[in-house]
Amino acid sequence: MSNFIKRVGTTYIPVKNPKIASDWYQTVLGAKENYRDEDKAILDFANQSFFLVKSIAGERISFQDINKKEHFALTFEVDGLEQLKEFHSFLRAMEVKVGEIEDRGHPGYNFVFYDLDDNLFDVWSELSPSFKK
Repeated sequence: MSNFIKRVGTTYIPVKNPKIASDWYQTVLGAKENYRDEDKAILDFANQSFFLVKSIAGERISFQDINKKEHFALTFEVDGLEQLKEFHSFLRAMEVKVGEIEDRGHPGYNFVFYDLDDNLFDVWSELSPSFKK
């Protein structure tokens, strides 16, 4: 078994307008913009680099599962249930489309939210062990 890969460094997200999307990610998710041109914006947040890539209409990061239900491709982690609730309330106050907090039968709680381009993301109340250290 190989142990070469240490972490995910970059995630690419399709957007209609990199400037508008970047402004939203900075305001709502606390991202820091490092670069932007007509075709992309490069942001840092959640210990990762995110490229907001100008894409054709209708492109999204989510996909349909076997039951034809829209499924997220990315889960953000927060530090505990109280922080999950606070983030959920914050997103609602920012008028972000957000789902209800739910128990999915595994440790912790989750909810989903959408960005301006209808990209679906998940949030989980449990930090990965390496971040708890």
